Amino acid sequence: MIHSTFNIQNRIQTGAFALAAVVATFSATAATSLEDYGRELSAPKYLTVEEMPNPMEFLPPPPGWTSPLFAGDYAAYLWGKTIRPTERGKTAVEQAAYLFNEISPVFSKAFGLEISREKTPAIYKVLYKGVITAMHSYVRTKKTYGRARPFVRYGESTPFPEDEKHLKNNGSYPSGHTVRGWCLGLLASEINPSRQNELLKLGYEWGESRIIIGYHWKSDVEAARAVASAVYARLHASEEFLADMAAARREFAKLTK
Repeated sequence: MIHSTFNIQNRIQTGAFALAAVVATFSATAATSLEDYGRELSAPKYLTVEEMPNPMEFLPPPPGWTSPLFAGDYAAYLWGKTIRPTERGKTAVEQAAYLFNEISPVFSKAFGLEISREKTPAIYKVLYKGVITAMHSYVRTKKTYGRARPFVRYGESTPFPEDEKHLKNNGSYPSGHTVRGWCLGLLASEINPSRQNELLKLGYEWGESRIIIGYHWKSDVEAARAVASAVYARLHASEEFLADMAAARREFAKLTK
């Protein structure tokens, strides 16, 4: 599985992302091509940034370093380090995947059906567009707080060093990986409720993995799940989304009858 992430702090105020910002933080040795990043950045969304729930309005700020709430973050960070040598730790490294075409094969196993543009076009469309929509929801919050990630605060290496350079200056709160994983679990469960437990478990683990490998604090992950859930709810007020979801459910019924 190819792993990748990108720095999304330099979002322009119209809600689009400046491709130049990606170029500025993109390493020539990164596994995923610049075209893959650009494809997601420019992909159509169901909602504009202005239409989406604004985490700055409904989430509290991240715990301060001297706050009693930070004790939970620190305890979770220490717990994650004990998990790294285990099989769960290996899985956490694999779940450092970020782009949709990296994540979808993993979720296909839990979904019970291959999720691809070729074999399941309607399912792929609503999942991809839904996740990309959610991706744009948290950028303002990340930029505003600019919270240091665990590996940055403590000056420690991670089990996935490929991302350290790209993410060391990228805000930690909330977790973008978690938004994607949890949103995908919710969306896929709506299409295939018979696999909802497997899909939600995977979506939950996707965020937990960020704690284990030291890229996010526990509160980053919890906030991200709230953001993903809020966007998921708001999507159901979009007629375009509802039509696409209905088409995906019909396609799934046809393929599994």
